[in-house]
Amino acid sequence: MKPTLADTTRGRILFGGDYNPEQWPEETWHEDVRLMREAGVTSVTLGVFSWAKLEPEPGAREFGWLDTLMDLMHANGVGVVLATPTSSPPPWLGRLHPDTLPRDADGRTEWWGGRQHFSHSSAAYRRHAAAITEDLAARYAGHPALTMWHINNEYCTFDYGDEAAAAFRHWLRERYGTLDALNTAWGTAFWSQGYDSWDGILPPRHAHYLKNPTQTLDFRRFTSDMLLECYAAERDIVRRHTPHTPVTTNFMPLWAGQDGWRWAEEEDVVSVDLYPDPADPLGPRGAQHGALVQDLTRSQARGPWMLMEQAAGPVNWRGVNHPKPRGLNRLWSLQAVARGADAVCYFQWRQSRQGAEKFHSGMVGHAGERGRTFQEIKRIGADLAAIGAEVAGTRSHAGIAVLHDWHSWWAGDQEGRPSTRFDLPDLLHAWHRALWEGGLTTDFAHPEHDLGGYRMVVVPQLYALTDAAIDNLLAYVRGGGTLVSGFLTGVADQDDRVREGGMDARLRALFGIRVLHEWWPLETGETAPCEGFEGTLWSEEIEADPDTADETIPYKGGELDGLPAVLRRGRAWYVSTLPEPAALRALLARIAADAGVRPVLEGLPAGVEAVRRGELLFLLNHGREPVTVDVPGRHHDLLTREDVTDRLTLGRYGVAVLRP
Repeated sequence: MKPTLADTTRGRILFGGDYNPEQWPEETWHEDVRLMREAGVTSVTLGVFSWAKLEPEPGAREFGWLDTLMDLMHANGVGVVLATPTSSPPPWLGRLHPDTLPRDADGRTEWWGGRQHFSHSSAAYRRHAAAITEDLAARYAGHPALTMWHINNEYCTFDYGDEAAAAFRHWLRERYGTLDALNTAWGTAFWSQGYDSWDGILPPRHAHYLKNPTQTLDFRRFTSDMLLECYAAERDIVRRHTPHTPVTTNFMPLWAGQDGWRWAEEEDVVSVDLYPDPADPLGPRGAQHGALVQDLTRSQARGPWMLMEQAAGPVNWRGVNHPKPRGLNRLWSLQAVARGADAVCYFQWRQSRQGAEKFHSGMVGHAGERGRTFQEIKRIGADLAAIGAEVAGTRSHAGIAVLHDWHSWWAGDQEGRPSTRFDLPDLLHAWHRALWEGGLTTDFAHPEHDLGGYRMVVVPQLYALTDAAIDNLLAYVRGGGTLVSGFLTGVADQDDRVREGGMDARLRALFGIRVLHEWWPLETGETAPCEGFEGTLWSEEIEADPDTADETIPYKGGELDGLPAVLRRGRAWYVSTLPEPAALRALLARIAADAGVRPVLEGLPAGVEAVRRGELLFLLNHGREPVTVDVPGRHHDLLTREDVTDRLTLGRYGVAVLRP
């Protein structure tokens, strides 16, 4: 049995962050551990960007400073998540081995001087990465401070260079076997693109006009697989030395370069970096974005997960970088715990004074220990210590699953699509927001996962579906489940080949659609009037099957007047537009109620979120003003250590964790 997050948490919620002491003199390290003890820090990540420090020239090893830090952390009761430093190779590697540097689609080299400047397909990069990982693992395998391995950091590198091209051709041979099969899958009869030799195949580099969409789709699959090979190679090295120590790498949420479902299966611990925008605390870039990412990560982990990075204050990479108002850091940290996090960590411990991220906040900011940021960090540490024993390891139950598939996203995100006014993450946020605002707890799932445990399944959009996925959806509905699908779903197969009729015939029959005549995307600012609401972004010219469709909500006016905007056949719903937010929330709430799914807590004030984790009820006030919440019965608040009967007041950005 592989190790898990529980092997590191041991009945606690981990608290800490990335620690980069190589940026500071040694006397600062002792000041750091004093402040860590004061803040209740239990875990730090060391070595993420330390390759040049560990290997200042080829083959050299400088471990003395890291030995000191590992001993210092252990002596002060702080566990170490030890990183392999391979996300930021030292300048000498690119200078001596220029083949390790990636190239973009226009052939430009990504030089050293930033980070992530490595080619996933470079044999030289992989060889040097394995060597430093091997020596790191051998040296610290028995160290008592070691609690987890962190491989690389935020894998996100594309490479269109020659070595990647050769690897792409090898990947394609493995996938298709023959050129005939590849030509068929890619539809190369279009625009005279047929290949007579594997050597003629390149990554989708700069082209005069639209690129072959299936070639681009396969290149995204290839990129995810190559990065995963890099991760697995380092993981297997450290696992050989420490088979009982869990291994992770941190995801960037909804990044287009990784198949997150496949990657999660290769990790012992699923971790994510999450940076909601404090300028939009209740909007799709704020708390709701956080809830979506937390639900997705919990679903990838199939249980507790790790918040590897968040910001204690402002970041440095938005156009305008707002600080977090008083209390918001605590609120969002506890929101993550409510939705399954057993580790709450930051980038980074101490705010840098030099380098590209000196304006990115730290747990100890430029204001030091007297600053508001650190004072709030201390309170969060105390809160997590107070609730950890009753929260860690517990699970959430959701009656609704939202379906998401990276391959479908990649296929739909092509140059020649009917509308560029939206992308899939926007749709995921819109549908998830409607459920979140309705107080309905959701998981995420892949369309081929077992869906039998959910009363309701929501498909914001799955442009490309395999036959297995379609069969799974049909079986789910036949088994008594309720399915709600958004527009442009089931259009193409796994090769981005449009299915006959513009939507798979099995899905048309499922939803009560006789003919899908045309897609009618909407212009910016344009709406599609419907009975009782306005549709946005998209509309479709659909002819319902009068013999099978049980319910329709029509378009009103315009070219689509009287045609169905929403159809239902039995327990299967199809929504051919994006209803305005209040209408989508009301529609999904109605369907959920009919399916037997109720909000966690009825009658919540606006801006209050309720989440159950195990037997505990988390209440989170996302507003700046106090609110009163009805909570029938007698409860004990783990944060205030006070009993609550029937009603409580949550202050500005306030949180309660109630035990029955």
